[in-house]
Amino acid sequence: MAKKSDWVQIHNIVLNPEERSSALPEDTKSHPLEVWMKGWLQQDAKLGDEVEVITRVGRRAKGTLVDERPYFRHGYGELVPEVLMIGEMVRNITFGGDE
Repeated sequence: MAKKSDWVQIHNIVLNPEERSSALPEDTKSHPLEVWMKGWLQQDAKLGDEVEVITRVGRRAKGTLVDERPYFRHGYGELVPEVLMIGEMVRNITFGGDE
């Protein structure tokens, strides 16, 4: 349960596929235009509830609560050994070896 003033993320559908421009590529216009925003929750709520947040720039936005205390979950993937070798090769070419 998220409490008022918690940092949360909401989701909202801005345009359904039938509302999107006909000038868009077919694979784009067949999907809804969606937005995910983060902000401070304005009332206690649980995941899936329709809520209002205030964003960092002071904008009020409404949407479905999808995450509490969101953070970046991306990374750069697993180690690629070949990339390590490229670094060594560049160092050798640039500086002439292990000096």
